[in-house]
Amino acid sequence: MKARSLLVSAALGMLVMTASAMAQSLGQRAIVEQGGGALRQEGSVRVQTSINFFVAGPSGDSEEAQKLRERARRAVYEMAARECDLLREVIARDCRLESVNTSINRQLGPQQAEGFNINGSMAFQITLK
Repeated sequence: MKARSLLVSAALGMLVMTASAMAQSLGQRAIVEQGGGALRQEGSVRVQTSINFFVAGPSGDSEEAQKLRERARRAVYEMAARECDLLREVIARDCRLESVNTSINRQLGPQQAEGFNINGSMAFQITLK
């Protein structure tokens, strides 16, 4: 029985090494995880928030348009910075920002105001009170 167990372990090891070598030769990265996945702290919750808004103004390549885009991104980042404070006030004992994403799209069209649509999303890991 021990010999069979060793043979199975060796075969699995060869399979993992072969898969890794193949992935490297293809320019891809293979990650082998053991166990039941990521451990989660008891009482831990992931919170996701998103925001969408419109900013009217020049939407070309001018310096003024660039400043407008920067102000829009700043608004999303400031919201992310304050969100942990809000979560701690309401439901969280501890809060950690995991990610922030922003997307800015120029609004085009003859009957639409010139400006940008801004989409922002953020994810937090909190520990419940």
